[in-house]
Amino acid sequence: MADTINMPKLGFDMAEGTLVRWAKKVGETISKGDVLAEIETDKATVEVESSASGVVRRLLVDEGAVVPVNSPIAIVGTAEEEIPESVNKVSDTQEKTENTPDASADKGQGAKISIQQSAIPNQQPSMLRASPLAKNLARESSLDLSHIQGSGPGGRIVRRDVVQAVSGQISAPSGQAQNLAEHPASLADETVPMSKLRQAIARRMAESKTSIPHFYVSHEYKMDALMGLRKQLNQIVPENEKLSVNDFIVKAAASTLRQFPALNSSLNGNTYLRHGQVNIGIAVSVEGGLLTIVSREADQKPLRQISTEVKAMAARVREGKVKPDDIEGSTFSISNMGMYDVENFAAIINPPEAAILAVGSAREVPVVEDGALKVGWRMKATISVDHRVSDGVEAAKFMQALAVFLEEPLRLVL
Repeated sequence: MADTINMPKLGFDMAEGTLVRWAKKVGETISKGDVLAEIETDKATVEVESSASGVVRRLLVDEGAVVPVNSPIAIVGTAEEEIPESVNKVSDTQEKTENTPDASADKGQGAKISIQQSAIPNQQPSMLRASPLAKNLARESSLDLSHIQGSGPGGRIVRRDVVQAVSGQISAPSGQAQNLAEHPASLADETVPMSKLRQAIARRMAESKTSIPHFYVSHEYKMDALMGLRKQLNQIVPENEKLSVNDFIVKAAASTLRQFPALNSSLNGNTYLRHGQVNIGIAVSVEGGLLTIVSREADQKPLRQISTEVKAMAARVREGKVKPDDIEGSTFSISNMGMYDVENFAAIINPPEAAILAVGSAREVPVVEDGALKVGWRMKATISVDHRVSDGVEAAKFMQALAVFLEEPLRLVL
């Protein structure tokens, strides 16, 4: 029996995705887990894997189409079986007919798939190198990317290129730039359209702050032992497997959450779901915003595996090509701004999660121990918690328990 492949729902607020490219053609053999297509969401370009094995019998939507989540996009079956005509690709004429008031008279003739075509005035070439954010911004601004010179790696078109094209800005020659630096002039006001990623972030963060009663608990951690252990471990691992401070924090937070299941939960009406897995969402900076990648079952994995997987996912994110599992299913999030020399901050909860940990820089600072002044490594962190799910005492106990792993880091490698 033929299997229908649907547009996946990546995140609770995803409503639709753009089918960017088919990786398989009709008649080609495909195995479960093979990449079938690439889709573009508000956040990134994602590879869609086939949920069935067989032969690609039909591709139900065109490249460039905007498809609602859970709508059929392809049929996979055997080479011999017949596929009902009711699942044929919808033509432009059929779409217009179905959207007219008289379309109700045809309801008995079999289900049809209504696909909204992407509003791109000139279809972008399929091989055009551009980031997802650049493509989204160009689409919203009715801009043809084929006329833009990319300034990213390998000539890739990035967001700033589109913004400059929309605003009509032209880069000044280097000599002029030096002149402007010496004699700065006032610039005209500029209206910059928000990318879909930034719109999604704005929508979700506004929803989070207005609907979730946040409270915050901060703690300062002694990082001397962790920084020393990290240095020792990085002396014996290959260059591409060096451990970051964040790798230790991910492992420590995941291990601590096992003791505090309420903080590893999602609210659902008058109940909340305590997740069986500890999946840590890690905020990664991308052009124009943030994207959260997910370290699954981080409490069960060794540090080196966490580090390797996070590096690979972060690389895919920055290339604009991620897998669904990379960004879906987090149960608790960490936002680490330590690399930006941030002492301390509070983060906004990523719904439907119950908490998020905001991490500052690990710094060498003057400290007093046993009545003596010395130099020590210290790091501040703040947990933001949904007060409907937990309370201040539990959050404070979590931060104390987290100190056990961060200040005695050998527990993380045993």
